[in-house]
Amino acid sequence: MTTPKLLSGGNPQIEKGYGDAPVRAYVAAVPGWKHDAAARVDALVERIVPGVQRAIKWNSPFYGHEKDIWFFSFHCFERYLKLTFFRGQSLNPVPPEPSKSGDTRYFHIREGDDFEDQLADWIAQASKLPGEKL
Repeated sequence: MTTPKLLSGGNPQIEKGYGDAPVRAYVAAVPGWKHDAAARVDALVERIVPGVQRAIKWNSPFYGHEKDIWFFSFHCFERYLKLTFFRGQSLNPVPPEPSKSGDTRYFHIREGDDFEDQLADWIAQASKLPGEKL
């Protein structure tokens, strides 16, 4: 297997695909401290949402209940992981980072952050909301 190219900010370039394998390849290729954070995020989603559907689209992992209907995604940037909640305005509390698209909200994980408890709560909530068709 060849090592994936790292795009701007260190985001792995992974071919679009559905299932666990492309997401695991993405997580394996995330560099530095963000690798551990990405692995923890992926494992958290898997634990909280049994049978979650995964895919790589636009060089990012996506999570949902059915093909192309997503409730959560994340992307690797130089200084943080950007977590995307497609129905974030409906979460309590609302994730702190705004989006140009009305209902989407973001949460940034930075090196050393303790994020599991809040993220677990948001993932549980988000997985019960209608997903975004993308």
